[in-house]
Amino acid sequence: MRIGELADVVGVTTRTVRHYHHQGLLPEPERLANGYRTYTLRHVVVLARIRRLTELGLGLAEVRDVLADEAGKELAEVLAELDADLARQEAAIRDRRARLRALLEAEGGLPPEGPVSPELAALFAGMGDVSGSPMALRDREMLAMMESTVPPEAREGLLAALRGALDSPGAVARAHQAYALLDELADAGADDPRVAGAARALADCIPAELLPAEGVELDSGHGILRAMYADFAPGQAAAIRRAMEIVSRELRP
Repeated sequence: MRIGELADVVGVTTRTVRHYHHQGLLPEPERLANGYRTYTLRHVVVLARIRRLTELGLGLAEVRDVLADEAGKELAEVLAELDADLARQEAAIRDRRARLRALLEAEGGLPPEGPVSPELAALFAGMGDVSGSPMALRDREMLAMMESTVPPEAREGLLAALRGALDSPGAVARAHQAYALLDELADAGADDPRVAGAARALADCIPAELLPAEGVELDSGHGILRAMYADFAPGQAAAIRRAMEIVSRELRP
């Protein structure tokens, strides 16, 4: 086949094919007596492999290393690996589409913090309407951030802890009460007498699994927490700090 046919089959441009020739990624076929190059199935396979690898985010130097590792393989083996790559991509696409469908079909629609996982969206829906509580909305934003930044195994633990905390009788009502007490501290100082009550109410809502056994100190070492709570009123920050201290203390034997 000619270069144009090769490019069409793989879905690239002839300029791209020539660039890969220049980079040493795609071997150049010998010219026939009439001066034309004729490409073979091996060129189709290699070019398709290059496209797949670059679409996965590999740089051309990394692609070159992968191709060098495969240089001695039989065509059937290379085709089998290419087929396995496509199967993995199909599975990944199916998984993403399933998650999108779950989000679109979630009861109550997409949360304003979305997109979040269907599991977290369900937890948010179970909390009811919290649009009137700035503290509740801030908390939801933080949970959405945590879900998107923690490793998969930690994410499962986070969701399990939240489900456990909200499944107990009266848990949602207690959470709403804690948010209301914290909202009342929006203009309060750290020495406000209401801080202690808000801290106790919040501590009763925090799953112990969310805190390390040694506790959390907002003033040092936890940059994300400091950033999230930097614009809280002093009274709110004090209540949150005390709540975490209470939960950490109750974790110790």
